[in-house]
Amino acid sequence: MDRAMELIRDAKTIAVVGVSARPGRPSHDVARYLIDHGYEVYLVNPTETEIFGMPVYASVRDLPKPVDIVDIFRRPGDVPPIVDDAIAAGAKVVWMQLEIVNEEAAATARAAGLEVVMDRCTEIEHQRLG
Repeated sequence: MDRAMELIRDAKTIAVVGVSARPGRPSHDVARYLIDHGYEVYLVNPTETEIFGMPVYASVRDLPKPVDIVDIFRRPGDVPPIVDDAIAAGAKVVWMQLEIVNEEAAATARAAGLEVVMDRCTEIEHQRLG
């Protein structure tokens, strides 16, 4: 089992950053999947207020408690401030979704003691657990 699978297996809390209220959007569908599979999910998007009947927070720092994984659905160029937010909020892992790679942000996260996953999907990795 590789490290990404171990991280999703062991996580209890996940912040989905860039979540969309629109069904069919990857961030919407993955957030719903994670909720349906027992994770404590926090939704983060400064332009939304409620999705799935749950509050949506403006930033990771606004969450009521630190999370295990910050699951990022944003363009690679938008990742650095999210990593800074995750570090300030005491997150353990920064996870960039499929096709999202930012080596500079990853280095910043690692230097702060966070683990990093890039270009992988939390839902796919969870499904691989069986």
